[in-house]
Amino acid sequence: MNSTRIAEPFSAKAREFVHAVLSLKPQVATFDCDGTLWAGDAGEGFFDWELGQGFLSAEILQWARPRYTEYKAGKVSEEDMCGEMVTMHRGLGEEEVQRAAQRYFDEHILSQIFPEMRDLVRRLQEQGSDVWAVSSTSEWVIRAAMRHFGIANEKILAAAVEITGGRITDRLIRIPSGEGKPRAIGIAVGRNPDAAFGNSRWDTEMLRIARHPFAVNPNADLERIAREQAWTIFFPDSVRHL
Repeated sequence: MNSTRIAEPFSAKAREFVHAVLSLKPQVATFDCDGTLWAGDAGEGFFDWELGQGFLSAEILQWARPRYTEYKAGKVSEEDMCGEMVTMHRGLGEEEVQRAAQRYFDEHILSQIFPEMRDLVRRLQEQGSDVWAVSSTSEWVIRAAMRHFGIANEKILAAAVEITGGRITDRLIRIPSGEGKPRAIGIAVGRNPDAAFGNSRWDTEMLRIARHPFAVNPNADLERIAREQAWTIFFPDSVRHL
């Protein structure tokens, strides 16, 4: 297949963006997920959704919403909250949580995937790029999502804990947020990415280490940084500013 032929029905701007990235022939490409590959925050959405599914303990249910309110008020750090969204599953079977994450993603987020970004990921893979998903959302949600992008589990760097006997523990392995993203990439990949894609200030450090940084669907903070640094800014068709 000709990996530089961009499929319809993307806009001319979207086709131009995908073609420009492919022409760089990056050996390693790293993608943030929430807000970059799809609209919305699957991590936050799954957290809210699973509180009503009946498999979390009464203790966790009593703790969860007040804790998230504290986080939104700036009283809990991004890294701490992302970690707690994973460790709150301690004692549960991982397969049960993975099934729940798959159900949540397919029912609530799948339709929000940016088609041109999914096309870009697949075409990069077709031309031999080593493509990684790097996210502070739980590994279970990102695994569910990456089934739709063709990214294998071993190429996922997401918030994760140790699993013992199929049971989730509260022993964190990594939280790829902010400075944690380059750290996770360095450990797993062993080199800086040729191309990196992100949408928020929590992706800034990952974008800074990339040879070619791309701000995709950036929020206001990252858009300001991207313009200051002369990074490429791209808004997918479904969210593009008119």
